[in-house]
Amino acid sequence: QVQLVESGGGLVRAGGSLRLSCTASTRTFSAYAMGWFRQAPGKDRTVVGAIRWTAGITDYTDAVKGRFTISRDNAKASMYLQMNSLKPENTAVYYCAAVSDGRGLIIDDRGRIIDSRNYDYWGQGTQVTVSS
Repeated sequence: QVQLVESGGGLVRAGGSLRLSCTASTRTFSAYAMGWFRQAPGKDRTVVGAIRWTAGITDYTDAVKGRFTISRDNAKASMYLQMNSLKPENTAVYYCAAVSDGRGLIIDDRGRIIDSRNYDYWGQGTQVTVSS
């Protein structure tokens, strides 16, 4: 059973940047895709974006497009979330998730695989707080 560990969260002022990391516990883990999700206080968990591991194709929710960038390092079994121009409303616990099998995924009408039900493995989350 692979474990995912997030890091890089913290407190930042509005307009600042943070880079989150997510590392799989085993370098041999073969993910079809990995994703970033977030949950703000009192709200449901929502998607930030996802990356198809081999192809490197990324999908984003519209709210972060142009400000957030997902990347991955296969050798390190790690995924990253570069967050720029942060806003107070981006305050949340950020989770990474992974799916190993690309078959049967839920694909939205824009071809994105950002539905949380696609993902089998989840990290414990890292807190991001953006002050105004």
